Amino acid sequence: MPRATLWFFGLGTLVARGVEMSESVHWSAADLPDLAGKVFVVTGGNSGLGLETARELARKGGHVVIACRDAAKAAAALSQIRASAPAASCEALELDLASLASVRAFAEAFGGRYRRLDALCNNAGVMALPYRRTKDGFEMQFGTNHLGHFALTGRLLDVLCATPGARVVNVSSTMHRMGRIRFDDLQSERSYGRWRAYGQSKLANLLFTYELARRAEKAGLGLVSAAAHPGYAATNLQTAGPRMKGSAWMERLWLLGNRLFAQTPAMGALPILYAAAAPGVRGGDYFGPSRVGEMWGSPKKVRSSSRSYDLEAAVHLWQVSQDLTGVDFARLGEEARLSC
Repeated sequence: MPRATLWFFGLGTLVARGVEMSESVHWSAADLPDLAGKVFVVTGGNSGLGLETARELARKGGHVVIACRDAAKAAAALSQIRASAPAASCEALELDLASLASVRAFAEAFGGRYRRLDALCNNAGVMALPYRRTKDGFEMQFGTNHLGHFALTGRLLDVLCATPGARVVNVSSTMHRMGRIRFDDLQSERSYGRWRAYGQSKLANLLFTYELARRAEKAGLGLVSAAAHPGYAATNLQTAGPRMKGSAWMERLWLLGNRLFAQTPAMGALPILYAAAAPGVRGGDYFGPSRVGEMWGSPKKVRSSSRSYDLEAAVHLWQVSQDLTGVDFARLGEEARLSC
């Protein structure tokens, strides 16, 4: 069994044995403020954490745009949201983060309809897949989880900067702690490990978050760049990789682990909701669950790995990401000059 899988289940066993830390924060979606008049984009809002995030933002009066590539799944998600919150204001726009052309098209469509964006929740992602490439030739996990969201943020930067107090929320994972940015082999062309690639992509999410926060502050923008992680939440993310690999026993093992140890997607979404809409969030903040190993419980501010605070790596990754995506943050408008 992969070491990462053992790590998840080992922590689950601790909780099953009753080993817990007291929660320092007791915060729920009910504590969100009134969001009437605010606009949110949630990538991957058709299922799991994204669906729960979209549901609660809409329940509190926000207008939510679900960004996903499957129109049928998006329609089903909108129906679920409206069923639980009849007054919800929500819609879907097509977005495939594994295609830079789709990212551009989404940003153009959004910009043609809206003049504000209060929070961009970069939630969608893939985990521990067999080796695949995006439509632009990037390794799928790095390309989707990091480069797609990097490009999307850049393409939406003008509307974000035009919105007072706007936020960018990047969803990382505790698995970022096993990540290293392999600048000599970012696309895993020489060697590929599915968990290693996932850890790299989740570390990249945090390096991007903190670098965007620093640049926004230096440029005097009101933009807040924060991050969150869900801990161990039961979603289809865990089973997608084994299913693609054709490993039925691993898929069943993950399903069992989810049933025994994982918290619900609704609980997993709380750190994302906190980062997106709770009062007092500042640039560079990172939120996760408050119980054992940051795997379960109400959200609180947490600290990421030492590698995620590496300034040299962050600047290098920023430049490489601009080069790979063709999205230059410094040229997207007078207000949004984020040059070093």
